[in-house]
Amino acid sequence: MRKNSVKNTRINEAVKEELSSIIRNSVKDPRIAMMTSVTEAIVAPDLKTCKVMISVLGDEKAKSDTMTGLRSSAKFIRHELAVRLNLRNTPELTFRLDESIEYGVNMSKRIDEVMEEDRKKHEVSDEQN
Repeated sequence: MRKNSVKNTRINEAVKEELSSIIRNSVKDPRIAMMTSVTEAIVAPDLKTCKVMISVLGDEKAKSDTMTGLRSSAKFIRHELAVRLNLRNTPELTFRLDESIEYGVNMSKRIDEVMEEDRKKHEVSDEQN
């Protein structure tokens, strides 16, 4: 199976959806923040490993606590994934923090601030002329 094959893409999407559901509904670890989402699941072509990108809305402590909780719940999550999905192998899960959404929000906010400053400068220069 090629890395970006249609089958691999479907497996990635199915694993992502099931992991989201498991984390939201089945995992009872209090360290995991309520605003935790799975942004991407990358399953290896041999179905042995899976990188799970996690986005957490909150401060640094919430992020580190959530990652700790997910890592300690990894075996339970993998077992639940095996029950829900009929795969030849259930992949070993590796959780990674995905800060791309937060980075995008920050950049958008900065762009808006720069645009507002630029607009104000143009208004002042127009009034002087």
